Amino acid sequence: MNDRAVQLVPGFGWPQARLAVLAYAHLMACAASLYFITAVDSFPGVLSSDQSHLAAAILNVVAFSPVVLLFAIGRFSFGYLVGFYFYILVLGYLWLIEFSLLDYDHRLALTSIVLSALAFLAPALFITAPVRQAVVIPARSFHKLPSVILIASAAIIGIGSLYNLKLVDLTEMYKYRAEVALPVYLRYAVWIFSSALLPFAFACFVVSKRIIQAGVALFLMLLFYPIMLTKMALFAPVWLLFLALVSKLVEARRATILSFFLPVFVGVVCALLYKAGLIPLKPGMVYFGIVNNRMIAIPSLALEVYNNYFSGHPLTHFCQINVVKFVVACPYDEPIWAVMAKAYELGAFNASLFATEGVASVGLVLAPVSALVCGLIIALGNRLSSGLPPRFVLLSTGILPQVLLNVPLSTALLTNGVGLLFLLWYVAPRSAFDQTSTATTAAGEQPKTTAVVGTS
Repeated sequence: MNDRAVQLVPGFGWPQARLAVLAYAHLMACAASLYFITAVDSFPGVLSSDQSHLAAAILNVVAFSPVVLLFAIGRFSFGYLVGFYFYILVLGYLWLIEFSLLDYDHRLALTSIVLSALAFLAPALFITAPVRQAVVIPARSFHKLPSVILIASAAIIGIGSLYNLKLVDLTEMYKYRAEVALPVYLRYAVWIFSSALLPFAFACFVVSKRIIQAGVALFLMLLFYPIMLTKMALFAPVWLLFLALVSKLVEARRATILSFFLPVFVGVVCALLYKAGLIPLKPGMVYFGIVNNRMIAIPSLALEVYNNYFSGHPLTHFCQINVVKFVVACPYDEPIWAVMAKAYELGAFNASLFATEGVASVGLVLAPVSALVCGLIIALGNRLSSGLPPRFVLLSTGILPQVLLNVPLSTALLTNGVGLLFLLWYVAPRSAFDQTSTATTAAGEQPKTTAVVGTS
């Protein structure tokens, strides 16, 4: 039977239903991950391992789960990708808050984060109308841009290696990362190229089927690891390759959900196999710690510690943004992540926009307003990328959801190159992408495109 001929409710047919089922399967995998995390006392002094709180945590997740249906009806966009990852962040916090050992107003925090999530998702998911292009790069110049990015990246890697070049494993990474001292200009260049420009180049090469150049882009991303000594630099090439494979098999919305679901599901399977005695501790739990713990628990835990800290300390009023310090007196003379590291001994604790632009900057009551503004900024990215192939947008922003889960939006816009990526989307000639088929009439489906970016 034709999917488009069957409508469960107006605007919600079988394609949307299948997407909803996939999203709910992911929620179950996340809930299982969170259960293992809280059951083994992963964060002593911050979270309780008392399973008497389990029912309340499950109830929070179930109550918030219908919001995921927005992703079944929404069209793919930059905001769709970021919004889904943020939805899981909020879901994780709603679980963890029931195990909280920290002293702050938990009911107010719960209400605030739910309203913040809704305020963010509304514009991020549904404001997608295109912006008229006043400036467009000539197609010939745009075709050459990915290669220019590769050359510039190689130059930056060469310069960076003069300041720091250490091949160390993950167990020693944090020890040596504290010694990394790059000039300010080089530090910005390293983050912008590794987070935004090289993924942009990789996306150009993939959609134009230039496989060798795409491989070179991934190799250059890997070469940033000895300079930066971050997990992001080490795993980013693998992550982008994974996204490229998934997005080749399914359309962009399903690829978004699967990009989170598949790694988390493997971690849950590892945890179950370990509990059943079928695999040893180290391989299964190392994977679970790197993937499930890092993707779900840590970003959600940031809300826990930020809520606690700023319930008894002055708000930043956005003074974590350097330019704001010129007009607003700042109660902190260190970066907020450093303040959190000293207060909780959980490492360098950067956090997402919900914790930093929200809780830390304006407090729980006004956090939903801040989330709305941030959602509008993400919606601007939707509008500037409108008309580009969904797979291209997905791959060019492949690293950014992981970045935005762990750093403020204000930092990501400048330091991680999100603002520059917005500009590149805006000036990209849509004629560089040959649209050879029309959009399906099913709600939420996107046109299939055959790209000719970079072809001679």
